[in-house]
Amino acid sequence: MTCSTTDLLITGQRVIKREADALVILADHLGPSFAQAAELILASTGRVIVSGMGKSGHVARKIAATLASTGTPAHFVHPGEASHGDLGMLTKGDLALVLSNSGETVELADIIAHTRRFGIPLIGVASKADSTLVRQSDVAILLPDAPEACETGIVPTTSTTMMLALGDALAVALMEHRAFTPEHFRMFHPGGKLGAKLLKVRDLMHADLPLIEAAAPMTEALLVISQKGFGVVGVTEAGALAGIITDGDLRRHMDGLLSLSAGAVMTRNPRTVAPDALAEVAVLVMNERKITCLFAVDPAQPGQPLGIVHIHDCLRAGVI
Repeated sequence: MTCSTTDLLITGQRVIKREADALVILADHLGPSFAQAAELILASTGRVIVSGMGKSGHVARKIAATLASTGTPAHFVHPGEASHGDLGMLTKGDLALVLSNSGETVELADIIAHTRRFGIPLIGVASKADSTLVRQSDVAILLPDAPEACETGIVPTTSTTMMLALGDALAVALMEHRAFTPEHFRMFHPGGKLGAKLLKVRDLMHADLPLIEAAAPMTEALLVISQKGFGVVGVTEAGALAGIITDGDLRRHMDGLLSLSAGAVMTRNPRTVAPDALAEVAVLVMNERKITCLFAVDPAQPGQPLGIVHIHDCLRAGVI
C-alpha cells in the first residue's frame, strides 16, 4: 500500500496531537500521590533505583539519567538482570521507582518482592489501579486512561510519553526543592555543549598575566607582549589595572614609540570581566568590542587583575 505525502503528514500530526492531549490530561490528573512520591524520594538516604521492562525500561533509563544529573542519585536496573544478581544493587536506604503501563509485567515480580521483603520504599507508576504493581507500592502514581497514538491501540506511544513527562516532572520538582543551581548541574555535566555553556571565566582564564607598570618603557611592553603570546599587555598603577596596550595602540603611536612609557600609549579603563561570570558573557563582550582578550579582575578589590581569557580558549572549550 502506497501512502501519499499528505497522508503521512496527517498521520504524524494526529500522533503528536494525541500525545499532546494526553499530557494535558496527565497534568490535570496529577494528585497527592505525586507530592507523596517526591517527599518519599527526598526522605531517602540512598539512591533511586529506576526499573521497567521493554519500552518502559527505555523510559526508566532516561528518568534515572535525568534524576542523577539534577541532584538526585539514581541509576537504572534492568529487571531481567535483577533476577540474576543485580537485586544486590537495591539495598536498605534506597528507593525503587518502577514503571509498567499494565502494572503486571512479570519480569518486575522479583524487584517488587525484594522491596517488600527488605522494607525498601516502592513508588509504582502504572495505568491500572487494581494491578499488582499499584497494590504493592507504598506510593502509586496512576497514569490517566488515554489512547495510544496508533490506531490499533497496541504500540506503547502515548503511555510512554506520559511516563517520560512524569519523570521529568519529578526530577524538576526535586531539583527546585533542593535549590539545584546551574553550578551544581555543571558538576554533573562537564562535557558537551551544556557543560560548555555553564563554564565560568575562572575555568578558562590564564593566571600568568602579561602585565607591566605604567612607568615602564615601551621596549619592556613589547617584550612582554612577545613573551606572553596574548597580543596585549595590561598596564597597572598601584597594582590595579589602569589600561591595556593592543596592536591598535601600537599603530597609533608608531612615531617615537620606543621613547614612550606604557602609560602614555595605553588605552585607559579597558573592558574587564569578573572571574565568576559565565564564559558566554566574556565571548559576548569580546564580539561586541571586536577584541580577542579580556582581563578578569577581582570584584572585591576593584581593578586587581586575576587572569586573562582569550577568545581561542572559549573556542577550544566549545563555548562558541
